[in-house]
Amino acid sequence: MDRVLSMSRCLVCGVDTPSFLSFGRMPIANGFLEAKDFEREHFFNLDVGFCPACKMVQLTELVERERMFHESYAFFSSTSQRMQTHFKAFAESVRTRYLADVSDPFVVEIGSNDGIMLQNFKGWGVRHLGVEPSANVAAVAQGKGIRTVSSFFDDELAQKILADDGQVSAFMGANVMCHIPYMHAVMSGIKRLLAPRGVLVFEDPYLGDIVEKTSYDQIYDEHAFYFSVGSVEDLVARHELELIDVEAQPVHGGSMRYTIAHRGARPVSPAVEKQRERERELGLERAETYARFRQNVERSRTDLVALLTELKRAGKRVAAYGATSKSTTVTTYCSIGPDLISYISDTTPIKQGKFSPGAHIPVVPHAHFAADRPDYTLLFAWNHAQEILDKERAYREAGGRFILYVPNVHVV
Repeated sequence: MDRVLSMSRCLVCGVDTPSFLSFGRMPIANGFLEAKDFEREHFFNLDVGFCPACKMVQLTELVERERMFHESYAFFSSTSQRMQTHFKAFAESVRTRYLADVSDPFVVEIGSNDGIMLQNFKGWGVRHLGVEPSANVAAVAQGKGIRTVSSFFDDELAQKILADDGQVSAFMGANVMCHIPYMHAVMSGIKRLLAPRGVLVFEDPYLGDIVEKTSYDQIYDEHAFYFSVGSVEDLVARHELELIDVEAQPVHGGSMRYTIAHRGARPVSPAVEKQRERERELGLERAETYARFRQNVERSRTDLVALLTELKRAGKRVAAYGATSKSTTVTTYCSIGPDLISYISDTTPIKQGKFSPGAHIPVVPHAHFAADRPDYTLLFAWNHAQEILDKERAYREAGGRFILYVPNVHVV
């Protein structure tokens, strides 16, 4: 690697881990705020590193979990119809593959959000428990009759669940395992809970897709880890667990679903070795791959700022679509503020009337966007691009254009 920005200890194996990319001073990604709170806004250094020993890509400075997940957490999974469909299929896959031969199965989901996945198990009459630390989100799930505890998962909570409900047939997670820096405590708790043939099935944004697509906006405070098959295998082996299957998923700009069991309890799918080979081709175990990634990120920033600046000079009206956590990385790293983007349209009520973290761009309801019809719209929610482009057909037919920056900066 040609440049080391900082050094920290690997969160998995404790080895010195150099940072290969720094986004600089960054606010809480999902910390949408009111104007009165600007002066109290929390910032940290967003650096990402690669462990030369266990090959885990990870943040080198962490934010206290209570600053990110709390009673005012501003993300509700069920707002996306696409994700509702995806999680129903996810739940059905687990039920069919791993619960069909289990009498009285018990399913636990970590980071269960508003119950978007567990509502399926509830409908099937399957015993379930959601573990959701953000109280306001957990309350939504509880209001649907989905059994949910508002807590952070660790070995202590695992012991309580085991005492109250017995062993777990399937322990699930979606876009949450990568959020947890204290992974050994989580894995210890999961191993304790899993029945002899029980499985851990989780999916998260996939490092290979992030590198290939230069989707650097997947890097923000909540994502402590950026998983690959190699790094997941190393992690779970430390707890006498074994990766038995992997399945690529199209959601969130490219995710991977990992299935893990007690060592030797279940056969290992050929898909695992196939993905290992793919990772060798991508160079995910080599430091120079991440040096090239940094160069691609810097190029993307240059191209996006140049396009937005050109549009401003031409007198074009530019807005943005999707007040996502990912958008915070882009606006802050690229120094994009209200001078280049007049507002961000979002359908989440808790974000409307507030301002984006760091950049302080106003967040407005979708109705404002529909009435205003800006000339160009920067699509922060690019991972839902097809769903949004279909929804906004009238806007596009009237001459509106969307700007995307993954895998490169382009206009559609």
